[in-house]
Amino acid sequence: MSQVTNTTQESIYFILTGIPGFEASHIWISIPICCLYTISIIGNTTILTVIRTQPSLHQPMYLFLSMLALTDLGLTLTTLPTVMQLLWFNVRSISSEACLAQFFFLHGFSFMESSVLLTMSFDRYVAICCPLHYASILTNEVIGRTGLAIICRCVLAVLPSLFLFKRLPFYHSHLLSHSYCLHQDMIHLVCADIRLNSWYAFALALLIIIIGSSVHCDLLYTYSEKYLGHSHLG
Repeated sequence: MSQVTNTTQESIYFILTGIPGFEASHIWISIPICCLYTISIIGNTTILTVIRTQPSLHQPMYLFLSMLALTDLGLTLTTLPTVMQLLWFNVRSISSEACLAQFFFLHGFSFMESSVLLTMSFDRYVAICCPLHYASILTNEVIGRTGLAIICRCVLAVLPSLFLFKRLPFYHSHLLSHSYCLHQDMIHLVCADIRLNSWYAFALALLIIIIGSSVHCDLLYTYSEKYLGHSHLG
C-alpha cells in the first residue's frame, strides 16, 4: 500500500512531467515553445504600452482589451518558469508552496480571462444597441469597478479551493502529468476523501457559468433598457 505524506510537512516536492517519450529532444522542443512565450510576452506588452501611451485609445473597448492582454500575460508568466526550466535544465521538482502558488495564479488568471471576455461581449452589445449612450454607460468609473469586481470574483473563487486542497494528505508518489501545477492533476495524488473538493468545484462551475453570466446579462439589460427607454421618450 502506498505511503501517505502529510501536506503540512515542509519537505514535500512535486515532480513535473515533460513530454513523455521525447525527453532526449526537450532542448529542440523548447525552441518553438520559447518562441511562442516570447511572442506572447512581446505582443501583450506592446498592446499594454500602446494603449497606455495613446490618449485616443483610452476608451472602454481598448481598456477591456488591455485587461485581456494583462490576463494573458499573467497566464504566460505563471507557466513559463516551470515549463522552461524543465525543458532546458531538466529540473522536474517543485516545492509544495511554489506549486500551490502556481495553482492559485494559473486558475485565477483562467477565471479572470473568461470574466474579461464576458465583459468585452457586454461592451460590444452596448456599442451596437446603445451607440448614443455608449460613453455615458461605460464610464471610467464603471470600467474601474468592473475590473475590481473581476479581480475579487477570481480571488474569492480560487482561494477556498486552495485552502481545501492544502489540508489534504498525499500518497508517497508526487508525480504530476503536466509541466505545471493544475488542480485536476494534483487532486489525483490525494489519498483522502475529496468529495468536499469535488462538490465545491461543481458548485463553482455552476456559479460562474450560470449565475455569474445571468447576473452580468441582467445588469446589461437593465442599463440598456434604462438608456434606450430614455432615448425613446426623448
